[in-house]
Parts: sequence; structure tokens; C-alpha cells
Amino acid sequence: MGKEIAEIGSVKIADDVVARIAALAALEVDGVSAMAGNYTSDALEKVSRKNLTKGAKVVIGASQVQVDLALMMAYGYNIPATCQQAQTKVKASIENMTGLEVTDVNIRIAGITMPKA
Repeated sequence: MGKEIAEIGSVKIADDVVARIAALAALEVDGVSAMAGNYTSDALEKVSRKNLTKGAKVVIGASQVQVDLALMMAYGYNIPATCQQAQTKVKASIENMTGLEVTDVNIRIAGITMPKA
């Protein structure tokens, strides 16, 4: 659990909160269609907004955080460019909302989704 020392006490931010921020930020990027299931799972499972953190793993230190995301990409988007946009968006969102320094945003593309006909 990350924490930040305040003048009159401390503020603790749960890992799941940071993971949810990361997931929501990634999903705002055009070309990211969904979070993938469990980050370590071989099965590709789309995750609903209720279970966003299943595709996100965070490691929080005293004032730093490392993020690992498993994403589903929409067919037709440039994967490296889309991932760079997602990394930038996730880093900015976490740093702005929590005050924690983001050291890494690692992205694994777990699959490609096709547009509905």
C-alpha cells in the first residue's frame, strides 16, 4: 500500500485504487479495446468495468509505483504508437491523482479484437 506523509497524518492509497486508475486511463486511449484477464493467465478473458484490475498489476513503494497492464487492442491500430499513448496517459493519471512517481508502465498486448459487423 502506497503512503504519503501529510502534516497531520498519513494518506494510504490501496494497490487496487492505483490499478483501477491505470486501467481506466488505458481504456481512454483510442485503439485499446479492453483489459485482458488475469495478467499471468494464459487464457484471454475480457474484463468488465467491474473487474478492471484483473488486467492491471501495480507494485507500490514508499513514493513510487510500477504498473503492468495486459491489454486487448482493436484491429487496425498501430500497436507501438497506441501503447506509447497508453503509457503516457497511465503515468500522467496516476501521478496527478496520487502524487506517486510512476517508474514503469509495462504493457503486454494479450490479443486483438475485431470490430463488430
